[in-house]
Amino acid sequence: MRNQKAYLDCLQRPQAQMLWREALTRCGYFADLPSETVIISESLGRVTACSVYAKQSVPHYNGSAMDGIAVFAPDTFGAQETEPIRLQLLSPDTPFAPGGCYVVDTGDPLPAGTNAVIMVEDVHFVDGSAEIIAAAAPWQHVRIIGEDIVANELVIAEHQRIAPVDMAALLAAGLEEVDVIQKPKVAIIPTGDEIVATRAELRAGTILDVNSPMLAAAVTAWGGDPHRHPIVRDRREAIKQAISSSLECNDMVIVNAGTSAGRDDFTSDVLADLGEVLVHGVAIKPGKPVILALCKGKPVIGLPGYPVSAMLTAELFVRDILLARQKLPPAETIEIEATMTKQVASTMGVEEYVRVSVGNVQGKMVAALLSRGAGLLSSLTKAQGMIRIDSIQSGLAAGSTVPVQMLRKSRPEQTILAVGSHDLALELLGIFLRRRLEHVSLTCANVGSMGGIMAIRNNEAHIAGVHMLDEQTGRYNVSFVNKYLPNMTGSLVHFATREQGLMVLPGNPKGIHDLNDLMRPDVSYINRQRGSGTRMLLDYELQKSGISFGQIAGYEKEVGTHMAVAASVAAGTTDAGLGVRASARALGLDFIPVAKEQYDLLLNFSPDDERLQVIIEILQSEEFRREVESLGGYELGNAGEIVSLVAEV
Repeated sequence: MRNQKAYLDCLQRPQAQMLWREALTRCGYFADLPSETVIISESLGRVTACSVYAKQSVPHYNGSAMDGIAVFAPDTFGAQETEPIRLQLLSPDTPFAPGGCYVVDTGDPLPAGTNAVIMVEDVHFVDGSAEIIAAAAPWQHVRIIGEDIVANELVIAEHQRIAPVDMAALLAAGLEEVDVIQKPKVAIIPTGDEIVATRAELRAGTILDVNSPMLAAAVTAWGGDPHRHPIVRDRREAIKQAISSSLECNDMVIVNAGTSAGRDDFTSDVLADLGEVLVHGVAIKPGKPVILALCKGKPVIGLPGYPVSAMLTAELFVRDILLARQKLPPAETIEIEATMTKQVASTMGVEEYVRVSVGNVQGKMVAALLSRGAGLLSSLTKAQGMIRIDSIQSGLAAGSTVPVQMLRKSRPEQTILAVGSHDLALELLGIFLRRRLEHVSLTCANVGSMGGIMAIRNNEAHIAGVHMLDEQTGRYNVSFVNKYLPNMTGSLVHFATREQGLMVLPGNPKGIHDLNDLMRPDVSYINRQRGSGTRMLLDYELQKSGISFGQIAGYEKEVGTHMAVAASVAAGTTDAGLGVRASARALGLDFIPVAKEQYDLLLNFSPDDERLQVIIEILQSEEFRREVESLGGYELGNAGEIVSLVAEV
């Protein structure tokens, strides 16, 4: 067996970026790029190679800026309401004579001999003449030659990204083509024996290549010209050949995966053969095994294989390099201050980046942590912001105020944060909300019912889905709201009655009929997390049946959503899990009913907040009820009703 390889010096991120930029500067990577000529209609977003000057003035003639009459201004002096002046109307082909005028429309050339325009609203036409009651100032309502742009004047400076308005200015200035910097050509090489190109090739142990399309799109957004290489297997010579050939016709090469120190990770060794490895390993999380190298005078970047790691390291080590290559400034970032809704632990010595949802709850800007796994694409799509935890910090305390780098153009005050128990129908609520209020978006953080109640108590969420059974009263949610939210100003609103049950493979091959079967040694189980309503329901039902937790194989194995339970069962990695019928139906599983439960929403809005009323209206609408009930296992007959918080005697 080949010995495990070690990282080179694992540098801090600022040091690695500085070393990277200095090396590229020394090798001339940021020197002037070749330019190319494109027609104006295809120049949007391109960067001007040099300053562009006008070929003609704008406007290129003296023209009328109004509908009215063109006059010689001195002929109008003295006109007033008590002493109007009459000017003789001249035909367009008649030479100008003192005391004459011409009828003109907006944009018409100003007739020779005239130097002002009087608006038609201020003219009275009578018997072949035009009567005016006010004098005209010289050049009033006239667009003078060069008023906007003068021939040979600068239109767009060098190294400016061309916007739609710039295109209009270039065309008006008489240009049909413009010289632009050539887009940097970037090769993207996906590597790995487990990577496949299409869904049809997916098997257990294989992964769809989603990174190279994502990275190609990012390169395009940063002004580059991406070229995706076919997948290269974990063979040293194949990887070397792919990189070497890509260097011949590209300005940069990105190698995705194979950057760590495992037996089949060849990227670092190959790059050392082809050139100089500057950095192998940066003290960041995720993304530690990034590689920065120079080969044949060109940058080659080895990015980790997990999607979150790949995207983060591309943003840190590719984006601004590509922008600088095009003579553009670093990407602008927008930062806001927000309060952490929960504690975040981090490793000292490592700079960590975590993604969050951001919202304004009762005037308080809050950041809700999303899942942190380097392979979780959902954290990329759901994130609105990113928080950087410094390497000298051991984490962030709940309630601490931190800077958040915004990742999307959406405004936090337009985001509704739903923090609590997971439910498929909440996602539908978000869709219906967007239809009614186009500027509003709903984002969900699944932390269980108790986590949702705590988020409402701390003003860290707008909505919390809850389904917590009081074993003593048999009633859902009310006692918990009264206990933990005694001064709540919001409302507890009924959402749905849901059917919970055991999800098993189609055909129920293990012959599971009820909770008692979970005690069998041949049956494995997957659980929900502590604090979730589903976990509380299971424990309640197990207690009623006299079943001990320790008798269930897998009871300690936890996931955060109904769909995660269903996915584990569908994949055959576990035999059963408790969840809602809709999740079983979504993945084609059999369903064994266990209980019906009440799923409610805690709504934390001011009484006059438009969003509160819209949510109630959606819950009560027939269209929404039909769509949710079609998922299976839902009854929405009382959806939208306020739940009384008076404890039953």
